[in-house]
Amino acid sequence: MKLNELFPAQGSKSSSKRLGRGAGSGLGKTSGKGHKGQKARSGGGVRPGFEGGQMPIQRRLPKRGFTNIFRKEAEIVNIGDLKIFSAGDVVNAKTLVEKGLVCGKGNFIKLLGNGEISVNLTIQLSHISKSAQVKIETAGGKIEGIA
Repeated sequence: MKLNELFPAQGSKSSSKRLGRGAGSGLGKTSGKGHKGQKARSGGGVRPGFEGGQMPIQRRLPKRGFTNIFRKEAEIVNIGDLKIFSAGDVVNAKTLVEKGLVCGKGNFIKLLGNGEISVNLTIQLSHISKSAQVKIETAGGKIEGIA
């Protein structure tokens, strides 16, 4: 393929409407804007959500609830998910992101006790549930909590 052989996909390019170029074009005289009125004027039109002076829907509907702007979002990992690690591995935020168990966009990672674990691992996480802690220690692993 050469640069002179490149061309856009069929139907992706079309010429713009040539407004006000005579009656024969179909878009002469008022250029598709009709006769007078707000939408025929330069800069005319109404803002998004405007309903002609009627009370807009976003103001008619009741407002409910509360959004806590200080909310902390946890990423959840279960004990059963740690079976992809081999014995003696260190499990921390970096290794969990590398293995694809979390995406790393939450505020913190919490380890929960769903599932079983049979290998001894070193866990370096700040949030671990009690059931997960018990299962790790019974499997011979250890927890090095990070403050």
